[in-house]
Amino acid sequence: MEGEGRRAFDAEGSAAVVSALRWSYGTGRTRSYEWRADQLRALLRMMEEREGDVLDALRADLGKPGLESFIQEIALAKDACKLALKELIRWGKPQKVSTSITSFPSSAEIITEPLGVVLIISAWNYPFLLSLDPVIGAVAAGNAVLLKPSEIAPATSSMLARLLPEFVDKSSIKVVEGGVAETTALLEQKWDKILYTGGGKVARIVMAAAAKHLTPVVLELGGKSPVVVDSNVATKRIAVGKWGSNNGQACIAPDYVITPKTFAPKLVRREYVKTVEALKTTLVKFYGKDPLASNDLSRIVNSNHFRRLTDLLDDDKVSDKIVHGGQRDEASLKIAPTVLLDVPLDSLVMNEEIFGPLLPIIVVDDVEEAFDMINSRASPLAAYLFTSNRKLEDKFVRSVSAGGMCINDTALHFANTSLPFGGVGESGMGAYHGKFSFDTFSHKKGVLRRSFQGEVPTRYPPYTRKKQRLLRALLDGDIFGLLLALIGWAR
Repeated sequence: MEGEGRRAFDAEGSAAVVSALRWSYGTGRTRSYEWRADQLRALLRMMEEREGDVLDALRADLGKPGLESFIQEIALAKDACKLALKELIRWGKPQKVSTSITSFPSSAEIITEPLGVVLIISAWNYPFLLSLDPVIGAVAAGNAVLLKPSEIAPATSSMLARLLPEFVDKSSIKVVEGGVAETTALLEQKWDKILYTGGGKVARIVMAAAAKHLTPVVLELGGKSPVVVDSNVATKRIAVGKWGSNNGQACIAPDYVITPKTFAPKLVRREYVKTVEALKTTLVKFYGKDPLASNDLSRIVNSNHFRRLTDLLDDDKVSDKIVHGGQRDEASLKIAPTVLLDVPLDSLVMNEEIFGPLLPIIVVDDVEEAFDMINSRASPLAAYLFTSNRKLEDKFVRSVSAGGMCINDTALHFANTSLPFGGVGESGMGAYHGKFSFDTFSHKKGVLRRSFQGEVPTRYPPYTRKKQRLLRALLDGDIFGLLLALIGWAR
């Protein structure tokens, strides 16, 4: 990708970049299998040869542990590349479909073609994966691409703009760095599709800008992803999904837990549990007695988000609800994994997406109350259930609205490229991952082919009574009426 640096982009500058991409796309180069495969192989080679640069950038932006960066960002992006290379021919192959009597004799097929020039606006919390994963899908589908990385992760943004031009076609795939001004200028242009990952406030701005040009959008947002706990085997999987995912700074990280009164103490306090380790003990095992000193815990991305999270924690309605954690260090931008028990529903922490290391636990009389509680709120990006009760599991899947679900674990559905990843309602629209990424950036064009044989005069005016009887019987599938009409026609 051609890095455009951090110079400001006004409307004229952004128009020039888009014009260059349209010219390149117009040459037809991005449509060929060879070009697509070459770009995917180049991206894969970049990730293999420059892994250290990626790890360094993620550490600079988020203090992210190296293994976490590799598993949750680099490895997933590499898998997306490998899958696209393996399946590219099959994904793009025309799909034969059936025809009807009305067009007999004929054949029909669905042709997959690229949309054109697409814009991808990435997020800061997984700044490498959330940039490369949709780019891989857009390139695999044969589009020209402009990537706008998040300015909140400046090291990763700079790394993408610096490294990618060394590996891929700079005329068809570009990067523009910058902030609000650059993004605003880019959104003024006409795109053939926009994929935005981030929050609902900016998503509304993106959608309004896209509407001016009737540009379709994919919005990957977030929300308060709930965890319903009806089983005492949940603690490690909840903990790694929450704090092992960027210290809670993940759109699919567990946002809050709902559990029955009878189980809440078992979930939190070790002395009540004989069969599994409880959440508090699990956190000490994961991050030690001084989690702020742990090298396995990401820091908060910046001081603004640090203060936002401490404001949630210092709310009078929850300040006495802390049963574990609560430590913070503004100098290092670190907040310890924090568990809050029996949190009021009208507290600040329960009325906005947390996106950090705070985990409220809501206590209910009956586990099925949790379903109504979830559905009374905006649909989340993810919903989780821990249970050994298959009937409860089936009811959860049927009745709870969410972008995606994981039963008896957290976040792992994101890594399955056979599943679409996307939101519903307030948590987003559209989906990607694997073939869904390819489809997201493709147009399915229906094509019907006929010969000059088999002409049927009844389809043409004037529409006599005989023609009307024959056509109505044919279109209604009325075999008896069709026979009568044909007999009448013969006479």
